[in-house]
Amino acid sequence: MTREQVFEFFRRLAEENPSPTTELEYENPYTLLVAVVLSAQATDASVNIATRPLFENVKTPEQMVSLGETKVREAIKTIGLFNTKAKNVIALSEALIRDHGSKVPRTREELEKLPGVGRKTANVVLNTAFHEETFAVDTHIFRVCNRTGLAPGMDVLKVELKLEKVVPQPFRLNAHHWLILHGRYICKARKPECWRCPVIDLCRYKPKTPPPGAKPSAARTAIPRSSAARTGKARKPRTP
Repeated sequence: MTREQVFEFFRRLAEENPSPTTELEYENPYTLLVAVVLSAQATDASVNIATRPLFENVKTPEQMVSLGETKVREAIKTIGLFNTKAKNVIALSEALIRDHGSKVPRTREELEKLPGVGRKTANVVLNTAFHEETFAVDTHIFRVCNRTGLAPGMDVLKVELKLEKVVPQPFRLNAHHWLILHGRYICKARKPECWRCPVIDLCRYKPKTPPPGAKPSAARTAIPRSSAARTGKARKPRTP
């Protein structure tokens, strides 16, 4: 995309949703950190179901450590990988108490040293809790950036670095949220809902998904010509 197209891309997303934010429910930077750690390979909705009762009584690292790993495991047992995540939540809480005065650190390097915290989790916390202009590339953002041509890359780090270069002001702070929500609800993995996409004319994805009930285009049903091109052979007709 050109600079003008990238600006228009985010301008339209901002017009659709002027104040985007995470769908994870949290009370403070600490509970946000815990929620993001729990959200790995899980949906935000499933994490919220588990953390609502948990965060009613647990809002600090000290309270989490006092609760104990067994009770944390029981509280989050509906979330995938709950055994490992319970251990990480207790371990990162102990590290916050020991090394950071029970406060969530405000640098990516310090956050990534915490158990269960990777670059994506650190970027989410920095962006959402501390309003840093970071780009946390998850599967939704990775798909949207490659599919649309906004910031293509072979891995999440390359996509993140590309976003760092191309996303203009005043969209940098909220770009992360716009892209996640766009990928979650419109530019879906299996069947993107192109007919209601606000940036359809800027997107390079083809063929576009037709509206429900519409007759599929010939381009969508035809066999890709590249299949034969890859082998250099024409397909022979089957014998009746």
